[in-house]
Amino acid sequence: MKAVRISGYNQAPSLEDVDVPEPGPGEVLVRVRAASLNPLDVKLYLGYMQSFFPLTFPYTLGTDVAGVVEKTGSLVSHWRAGDRVVVESQPTKGGALAEFAVVDSSNLVRLPDSVSFTDAAGLPIAAGTAWQALFDIANLSKGQTVLIHAGAGGVGSFAVQFARQAGARVIATASGAGLEIVRKLGADQVIDYRTQDFESMVSDVDVVLDTIGGETQQKSYGVLRTGGALLATSAPPDEALAKAHKVSGSFVFHQPDATLLSKVVRKVEDGSTKVLVDSYHELSDFKAAFDHQGSGRAKGKIILSIAS
Repeated sequence: MKAVRISGYNQAPSLEDVDVPEPGPGEVLVRVRAASLNPLDVKLYLGYMQSFFPLTFPYTLGTDVAGVVEKTGSLVSHWRAGDRVVVESQPTKGGALAEFAVVDSSNLVRLPDSVSFTDAAGLPIAAGTAWQALFDIANLSKGQTVLIHAGAGGVGSFAVQFARQAGARVIATASGAGLEIVRKLGADQVIDYRTQDFESMVSDVDVVLDTIGGETQQKSYGVLRTGGALLATSAPPDEALAKAHKVSGSFVFHQPDATLLSKVVRKVEDGSTKVLVDSYHELSDFKAAFDHQGSGRAKGKIILSIAS
């Protein structure tokens, strides 16, 4: 089979011919039909996450997989060959950017016929992170105000939709084409971060979801109400700053969660949530896709279609 692999940290990925892996006990072999990229993939590649997720090389990139069950290992009783599935692989295992991937059967979610493989591949990390941050950690509720940075990004585009559906007032930052995108997704107020200072435009916010970090995160403490919450996905919040502003700060790192993934799949199935796609690529075009993910300029998800 074909697989996109790296031989070490910060080593150029290459498309290689490798043996189709065999599923072990409790595992399933999935014929991959689509996969998506995430900022996590770039961080793993660069070695930024090796203290948390040390990789074994050669390593096949990618964690978000949608496809069809090809074969089951022993101790697997709930899945059969031909089942349509979506799954998030463990970061240390990877394997999404390949024609076949071995995954833990406990992380699999059944995919309805009405949800495409390409849409499903965009869900696991991005939608899961947005949901976890807003509801599992911040307990966002109707009538509250949330500021979502990079509202047209992978996580941000789901967060805007989820927050709107929950009855929250949604403020989102974006730029360029992203401004109209977040309006269409349901943001009540849109701020162009290139020409406008969000600090001077919003205050008394209940929740900030920061997917950018750096100066943006530093400024975000000042727009929160006392007792508000800052959720960060790119870098852990500054505890001293959070304490000084009398707010809470939490670092959000999503792990595979089949229950949560099932929930967001149903939201796509019923039409209440859309998967914002930046671009589609073939597996052979992985370099352009990976470079675009690394640029930080993607509007929504970068999807790779994989025919095997």
